[in-house]
Amino acid sequence: MTDNTSAKVWESVPSPFCGIASDDLKIEVCGSSVRVLANGDAVTVPGFELAVTDTAPRIAGEPAALEDAVRQAAAILKDARLPVFSGFGTDVNDTRAALALIDKARGVFDQARAGGGVRNLLVLADSGWIATTLAEVKNRLEVLLVFGSDVEAAFPRFFERFVWNQETLFGQDPAKREVIYLGRAPSGDAAVSPDGRRPQVIECAPEYLPELAAVLSALARGASLQAKAVGGVPVGVLQGVVDRLRRSSYSVVTWVAGQLDFPHADLTVQQVCQTVTVLNKETRAAVLPLGGQDGDRTASQVCAWLTGYPTRVSFARGFPEYDPYLNDAARMLSEGEADALIWVSSLSAAPPPAAAVPTVVIGRSGMRFDKEPDVFIPVGVPGIDHAGHMYRCDNVVAMPLYPLRDCGLTSAAAVLTAIEQSL
Repeated sequence: MTDNTSAKVWESVPSPFCGIASDDLKIEVCGSSVRVLANGDAVTVPGFELAVTDTAPRIAGEPAALEDAVRQAAAILKDARLPVFSGFGTDVNDTRAALALIDKARGVFDQARAGGGVRNLLVLADSGWIATTLAEVKNRLEVLLVFGSDVEAAFPRFFERFVWNQETLFGQDPAKREVIYLGRAPSGDAAVSPDGRRPQVIECAPEYLPELAAVLSALARGASLQAKAVGGVPVGVLQGVVDRLRRSSYSVVTWVAGQLDFPHADLTVQQVCQTVTVLNKETRAAVLPLGGQDGDRTASQVCAWLTGYPTRVSFARGFPEYDPYLNDAARMLSEGEADALIWVSSLSAAPPPAAAVPTVVIGRSGMRFDKEPDVFIPVGVPGIDHAGHMYRCDNVVAMPLYPLRDCGLTSAAAVLTAIEQSL
């Protein structure tokens, strides 16, 4: 940290927003204003630079003391028979406090963006996978196959930090790595190698991704196909992809589950994982599911520690029950099963859906609502306003977060604990 007149400049700042643990940001803080000076991207810059606009709680749209807002939130929970808790762009401490409250209130825990993660979890629970880490990709990767996803749209610095990195532990030259896109073209040039080589792009319409995954799995097993093309892609081209992965000393297949948004996408992910399993009979290959922006993966990790389940857990009967379909918050609200919504989001300013039930928002300052909640308590941001910990997308690193400013906002964990104590 260095002083710059009235501003403070912080070096090597970790980002709680990007999911891949970018920890080299340069941040300027002047009062409550934050500006990214270096190494920002389309995800981290808006995350850090969102202005502080709300510092006082509101009850029914009117300013209120924190103690009164906490009491009103507790009263809503006391009257509810089945409250649902969602949002969860949070760090470790915020999620732990939320789960303690959910347990006491006999509520349901779900994440607003759980859909993509659930697709991966269904595969992991049913048949497993051979997964790698970001560090292994950075140091060992030879060929990267991106399946059905635009990685740089969701993770702008993924290629810079883990594919085209300048140094590796084992003397590999990252500039010689190969990148193949199957199903969807990249939106930018992040996948272009330092020497100007563009990735191989094999496009098809999204509805053919399940067939492509099935064909890859069949070809990896050595099956002969009667079809000449699938989704407009010649089978010979797909055989070439499988052959290139098989010749590689270390290949990785990656996807962004949130972008595979079609019915039964988990079965497509399963076929991709089975392809990698077969390849490991002859060489080394692994999968790298990408996700975890705005604390999604952190909330799943903490929930798994405390309950044995990663998300969509009900405490309604006094013990944790996991059901990825029945405990879907959006479904419960739309079908009238939940009678209160508690939205917890200390990282993201995404507002809750307008609901016909009493709504409490414990969220980041700057959140804008289509419908004013019954209670809104603005809270500080982990990694900006207070310390914390975040898990990156491969689940193996708990990254420390540091306070950069003091704008007078308490943490979501403190608010959630206060509500629990009021019940």
